Amino acid sequence: MNICFVSNVVYPFNTGGAEKRIHEIATRLSDKSHDVTIYGRHFWDGPKQTTHEGITLKAVSPERELYTDDDGQRSITEALEFSKDVLRPLRRNIDDHDLVVASVFPYFPVLAAKFATLGTDTPLITTWHEVWGDYWRDYLGHLAPFGKFTEHLTARAPQHPITVSGITADRLADIGPNRNSIRTIPNGIDFEQIRATEPAAEDFDVLFAGRLIPDKRVDVLLRAFDRVAPTEATLGIVGDGPERETLETLAGNLDASDQITFLGFLDDYEDVLGNMRAADVFASPSTREGFGITYAEAMAAGCTVIGADHPDSAADEVIGDAGFLVEPTVDALTKTLEAALCGDRPSSDPVERAQRYDWDAVADQAETAYQSAIDESW
Repeated sequence: MNICFVSNVVYPFNTGGAEKRIHEIATRLSDKSHDVTIYGRHFWDGPKQTTHEGITLKAVSPERELYTDDDGQRSITEALEFSKDVLRPLRRNIDDHDLVVASVFPYFPVLAAKFATLGTDTPLITTWHEVWGDYWRDYLGHLAPFGKFTEHLTARAPQHPITVSGITADRLADIGPNRNSIRTIPNGIDFEQIRATEPAAEDFDVLFAGRLIPDKRVDVLLRAFDRVAPTEATLGIVGDGPERETLETLAGNLDASDQITFLGFLDDYEDVLGNMRAADVFASPSTREGFGITYAEAMAAGCTVIGADHPDSAADEVIGDAGFLVEPTVDALTKTLEAALCGDRPSSDPVERAQRYDWDAVADQAETAYQSAIDESW
């Protein structure tokens, strides 16, 4: 197969989850002798077209800041600019590619990719990490109808949709394609890398890792930990975000304040994994997870994982019975956290469950799906 990915961000020059997924799948397909090209922004040093780990990178747009300065949201003008810039070169080379794969957020490059494939036999595969729906109100405020309209428009464009979880598939079916036409291929982890990582020198009894935003409900975790933690227990918070100052203030006013450490954003992924390998319990009562990759990582690291049982979270799909699910309230998390700190363990082995999310398995599923789209046997 000759596979083309459309993504304004390119791993490892950008380090988000969507670009990481593309990189891990693309490198494995390249190793299987498939030709892989990524059309993106010029975030790397050197010429506009280069080869990285067997993948051809084509810069169709210059490097640009992805987020707005005032509120830290993804820039709409950046997405529109990239969509404009990618359309012509993709259309010019479309006959070279057997299929085009585009990550849905931001939406405009997906629409540009669709225009580039019009009148050709080249199928468009979309990868949906989340469907936001009413969450647009929280994200864009008075501009929410624009975001919602764009999401619906993208969902209704002819495509071969892939979602990373069943909950996202159900939500996508509510606004666009038939549920039976949607394939679910989870996000992945490098299982062997996690297992081989040395535990961090400073070990925390309880660990959280993620962006510090309201949906992660770190405030609930802090209050629950304060209620149950013995004096020798510790809690580590890995990550950064707009809620950090508020959360640090909250933690400072708790009785267990001296047992809580904010580690901030860790540049080295190995450091995140090292903290997971050293921790006993990984707790993230997040109420909005399109997948929840940290749950899979923490299970592979051997942690007892606690996630939120919430209709907007795919935590239950990822964790299954290899961890614990609780209501995202202080009372519910307190009870389960106390039991986990006292040695309670889930009924299934978390390490064994985590193996199903290894990138090799995910890439095999993607390869099958891509070939099905080409063969029109989707």
